[in-house]
Amino acid sequence: MFEALRKTTSALFDPDRRFRQARIFHATRVALALLVSIALTTGIHIPHGEWATITVLVVIGGLQHHGNIRRRAAERGAGTLIGAMLGLCLILQEAYFGIPQLTWLLLAVIGGYCAYHAVGRGGYVALLTAITVVITAGHGNQHVEDALWRTVDVLIGTVIALVFSFALPAYASYSWRFRLANLLRACAAVHAKIARGVRDEKERQQDMMKLSASLVQLRSLIPSVAKETGVPVPDLEEVQHSARVCISALEMLAAIDPEAAEPSDEERDLRDLLLEMASALEAGDETMVQENLSLPEPHPDDPSIGHSSYAFLTLHLSGEVGHLRDHLAQMTEQFRFPYAGTR
Repeated sequence: MFEALRKTTSALFDPDRRFRQARIFHATRVALALLVSIALTTGIHIPHGEWATITVLVVIGGLQHHGNIRRRAAERGAGTLIGAMLGLCLILQEAYFGIPQLTWLLLAVIGGYCAYHAVGRGGYVALLTAITVVITAGHGNQHVEDALWRTVDVLIGTVIALVFSFALPAYASYSWRFRLANLLRACAAVHAKIARGVRDEKERQQDMMKLSASLVQLRSLIPSVAKETGVPVPDLEEVQHSARVCISALEMLAAIDPEAAEPSDEERDLRDLLLEMASALEAGDETMVQENLSLPEPHPDDPSIGHSSYAFLTLHLSGEVGHLRDHLAQMTEQFRFPYAGTR
C-alpha cells in the first residue's frame, strides 16, 4: 500500500509527467471543482447555485496555467463586483421610477461603454462587468434578493476556482521549460540533418514549420511565466529572440548548396550544447550547463572562415546559442523556477 501511495505521489508531483499529461490533470481538477461547487451550493440550499458552477467553468475551464487562473480570477472578481453594484442600482431605479424604457436605455449605455473598453487593456474586466449587470438586473425586472444571491453565487464560484488553481497546479513555467527543451532538441536534430547533407526540400519545410510552431507556443506562455516566476518579461523576450535567430540561421544553412558547404569543427560542440541545455531545462538544473563547454563568437574577418557562407552561419549560430546559454544561466541564478530540480 505504501509503495503504491509513494508511486502515486511521485507521479502527481513529477514536473515531467504533469507536463506530458497536462490535459488529464486539468480535466480532473475542473471536474473536482465542479463537484465541490454543486455539493456546496446544493448542500446549503443557496438560490441560483448553478451560477457558481458556471463561474467555475468560466474562470478555469479553458485555462491550464496557474498564472493565468490567478489573473482571470482577479479580473472575474473585479468585474463581478462592479457589475453587481451597477445591476443593483438599475433595480433600485426601476423600483423607484417604474420606467422600464429608462432601464433598457441604461443597460444599453452600460453595455456599449463596456464593449468600448472590452477590446483594449483590461477587456475581460469590462466584458465581465457587462455580463454581470445583465445577470443581476436582467431587464430591470429582477428582485433585489435574487440579484444579491446571484452575486454571491458568482463570488463563490470564483473562490472555488481560485482554490482549485492551487490543487496540482499546472505552472506555465513547466510548460515553458519543457517546450523550450523540445525546441532545442529539434534544432539539434535539424542541424544534424544539415551537417549530413540531407537537402530534401519538403522535409526541410516541414522541419521549419514545426520549429516556428514551437516558437509561437513559447511566446504565448511568456506573460504567465513572468507572473509565476518573477522573471521580467524583457528577459523572457530575449530568450524568445535568441531562439528565433537560431531558427532563422538553421533555415539559411539548410538552403545553402551542399557543394559549397564546409562543415566546421564547432558543429559537434554546437549540437552537444543544444542537447545539454535541453536536458538542463528538463531537470531544472540551476547550473544549466557545464561551464567548460564554450563556443567561439563569430567574426567576419576570421581567416578560418574564408568566403564560406556555411562556415560563417555556423559560427553565427554557435554565438547565438552561446548567448542563449549565458542568458538562461543568468536568469536561473536570479529567479528560481517553481519546484526546480524536484524531478
